[in-house]
Amino acid sequence: MITAVVMTILCLSISGLILMRVHDERTMERNHLNHDAAMRAAALLARGDLPPVHADPSVTALQVIDPTGRIVSTSPSMEGRPPLASFAPPPGRLGAERTLCRVPGSGDACLLVSVQRAPRSHGDWMIYAAAPAYPWYVSGRLLAPLLLGCALIVAFTTLGARRIVITSLRPVEAIRAKLSKITTTELGHRVPVPQPRDEIHDLAGTVNTTLDMLDAALTRERRFTADASHDLRSPVTAMRTQVEEALLHPDETDWPAVARALLASLERLHAIVADLMELRRLDADAGAPMMPVDLNELIVRELARRPQGKTIVSDCRPALVRGDRVQLLRLLTNLLDNAERHATSTVHVTLHCEQGEVALVVHDDGSGIPVHQREVVFQRFARLDAARNKDAGGSGLGLPIAREIARHHGGTLTIEDSSRGARFVARIPLYRPPHRPGTIRGHLDPA
Repeated sequence: MITAVVMTILCLSISGLILMRVHDERTMERNHLNHDAAMRAAALLARGDLPPVHADPSVTALQVIDPTGRIVSTSPSMEGRPPLASFAPPPGRLGAERTLCRVPGSGDACLLVSVQRAPRSHGDWMIYAAAPAYPWYVSGRLLAPLLLGCALIVAFTTLGARRIVITSLRPVEAIRAKLSKITTTELGHRVPVPQPRDEIHDLAGTVNTTLDMLDAALTRERRFTADASHDLRSPVTAMRTQVEEALLHPDETDWPAVARALLASLERLHAIVADLMELRRLDADAGAPMMPVDLNELIVRELARRPQGKTIVSDCRPALVRGDRVQLLRLLTNLLDNAERHATSTVHVTLHCEQGEVALVVHDDGSGIPVHQREVVFQRFARLDAARNKDAGGSGLGLPIAREIARHHGGTLTIEDSSRGARFVARIPLYRPPHRPGTIRGHLDPA
């Protein structure tokens, strides 16, 4: 509808301009003819002759009026009629033109009247020549093709716009139909992507990408929920079995031993719940305010308080980062716990700065992790078969939490190549104190 209205206005405007242009040209041409007829009559008067009393073929009416206002010569069409007009050329000019309506004897038609002054010794003679004025539409032969052309242009434009709109909206309708079929239980549908690479093509691609991400997130959450339920059920089942066995033979049960076993299961259950809460908090990006933290000091204190187990060799230098001290300590302890569980005898901890980042490296001398399984260990509740054999009580959340903490601090946690064992590298942006005017800015030497 908008296209039809706009095109109609445009076509009518252009047609109006065409009619105005043709009307002006035809009017100017007819005024020239009137002027020429009046000039011929003036030339006859200059020779002392009156214009012949017959119609000039170039004009409709011709009148010659003497200085007393008497019609002395007229064309046959104006015989016995009053003067065509009474206007005269302005001072200093010999001729003028006007369009007059309601001229006596001409009915309702308007006339183009030209007047020519012929000065004589005893006064000025006036010669009036007239021809019918053109209507605003010039003629029906011109108006009809213009209106027909406008109608055809508006019709074709409207139909073309309608076809374009329908063709453009057909993919949108297909996208809407597919989206209406998607539910929380059926995320396998994907919207059709049209062939033309336009905005709708990009929209469909973005929708499919979003659906893929949503499907992957929902699958991950379902797997996480299933794994969490399984890991939470295991200690609960173990505790229930221990209690039921003890109740079958209460007199023969070593209740302190049962309590210690239950306490171990409760500690594992508590650790799993605490890890789940920590993951929820990290997923929500909620945490304490970020403050400058010296990772070297954090490592020294953690190694000093840890019980003597595997040999831990540290080679650390001062490195300042901006973060949450508690979370960074959790990152360190998770990496150390994982390394001690899988190390044969020694764990190496190094800390150094490189390219604006602090690199925390925890390297054990264990059996290592295959390249194709390096990302698997960062999945929640994911434990390799070797890890399950060595640590059946682990929750499978330590490394995922460590990676989330690194990500929360704008860094990364990856497993890099090593000649032996697993080499975990956490990279966190180096903190540089802002420069304050009037103070000497400290310089942190990476070496």
